[in-house]
Amino acid sequence: MQRLALTMAALLVSSAAVAQPLTITVENLSGTDGFFLTPVWYGFHNGSFDLFSPGSPASPGLEALAEDGIVSVLQGEFAAPGRLQGVIANPAGFPGAPIIDAGETATTQVTPINPAGYRYFSYASMVIPSNDAFIGNGNPTAYEIFNAAGEFNGTRVIEIFGSNIWDSGTEVNDTFGAAFSTVGGTATDEGGVVALHTGLANFEGTGTPAGFNVAVGAAPGAGDLIARITISQVPEPASLGLIGTIVMAAAGARRRS
Repeated sequence: MQRLALTMAALLVSSAAVAQPLTITVENLSGTDGFFLTPVWYGFHNGSFDLFSPGSPASPGLEALAEDGIVSVLQGEFAAPGRLQGVIANPAGFPGAPIIDAGETATTQVTPINPAGYRYFSYASMVIPSNDAFIGNGNPTAYEIFNAAGEFNGTRVIEIFGSNIWDSGTEVNDTFGAAFSTVGGTATDEGGVVALHTGLANFEGTGTPAGFNVAVGAAPGAGDLIARITISQVPEPASLGLIGTIVMAAAGARRRS
């Protein structure tokens, strides 16, 4: 029995030591012919990375993401030892751009090798078409995924509403020169600060490179659910119960023998 107890303890320690993969799922819940989301940047960190502060100018990385959906500059700003980041794209997006269309879902898996250092989750994505609208969390500790001991806190669901759309303050919201739009014209630098967006109604009826127009009435209101991000563990922690079942079965077999 002593050997059995030691075996069970070893199995439990081994299971706890092995980092379990996470699945991150992004759903674009905009209505038909609504607004798209560019591939979603995400990062796990210890709470020290602040994507933006309302009332302050956007960083170059956030500006590039909010105006053009480009994540490479933001990735450079985030990169540091002890952090983990990636991009969630949608291969089914319109040709040449793996964006997440209205009504579509994109997903990825990641294995956090240092859960204790990856406690918090940040994300960002451009809302398109727009001049510089985006979604993302300005509070770096808003979403705690692992506790201080590196234990998964359980499935986390982040719901994003129209009231959660931000304006990077880097480009005037006049539709001209907007990425992923066929309006054309030249964008105008704004030199402002990050603030909640005042609305995207001026893009209703405008064309997109996908070949259709944004529907009239598609601009989300403050209470409209526009996106959902779900972070779950794979396999589920019930695997620990399976280990216990195996050990119990082994003990029963030993008694019978």
